Amino acid sequence: MMSGFKKEDPATVKKLPIEVDVPEYLASLGRHAGSSERDQAIGDLSLIGFYYLLRSAEYTKNRSRDEKQTVEFRVIDVTFFKRDGLGKLRQLPRNASKEDILAADSATLRLTNQKNGWKGVCINHHVNGESYYCPVKALARRVLHIRAHSDDVSLGLHTFFNNKSEFNITDADIRAALKFAAKQLNYPERGIPIDRIDTHSLRCGGANALSLAGYSDRAIMKMGRWQSKTFLEYISSQLSEFSQGMSVSMSKVLNFVNVEGGVCHDITNIAINTEYANAAAA
Repeated sequence: MMSGFKKEDPATVKKLPIEVDVPEYLASLGRHAGSSERDQAIGDLSLIGFYYLLRSAEYTKNRSRDEKQTVEFRVIDVTFFKRDGLGKLRQLPRNASKEDILAADSATLRLTNQKNGWKGVCINHHVNGESYYCPVKALARRVLHIRAHSDDVSLGLHTFFNNKSEFNITDADIRAALKFAAKQLNYPERGIPIDRIDTHSLRCGGANALSLAGYSDRAIMKMGRWQSKTFLEYISSQLSEFSQGMSVSMSKVLNFVNVEGGVCHDITNIAINTEYANAAAA
């Protein structure tokens, strides 16, 4: 009976991944002269969420969230590294200068009580060569902004200040921004409806980007902190890139042999001593 009920259920409509152009578009809005601190925070958090494969609960504020389930990443959870003269990464002190933090070569986020995470473990990213659209530099901007207005290192990365008042970026803010950016970038024309874009599109979009770039399942699991291959449900097989070249490979004649053919049934004598039609029937 339960099996029959499941067959009657409609197919699950999953959120679709986005590409890096969406967080970069949002970051560009916050970069313009005259943009608000809120716009810059949304742009930076979008870059961080995409590259670090974060869940929205890890970088946005939700007053109704059960804090025992997920703790947002805070200023104290961020550590920056810079290469020394020998090319080795060295940890920057907490009170490092603005110039050193903006010039950092790597940054980690330390897990505290994130869902499916191992407490105390760090996830790390290096700079990607971009002067602005970079996850490490986005983290640097968030930390420096908060540090300029408060000494409280327990503040979440979603915190921003305007006219000396404290505000927070919520998941609703990120959701609205992603939909807006996707519309401006003509995502519907690419077969990605706006209503199937949500905060989770950043996380699955980052996973898709890693998969398309050739990274192993193990590497994606480590970055996204999946403890099993359940993350594969986020790798969208409907994307055209996944089937690129498949039909060419499938069209090749390999002349493969079924090694089981003569194991269970000896048809050699039948094939030799009967006409083709009868042998084929046998």
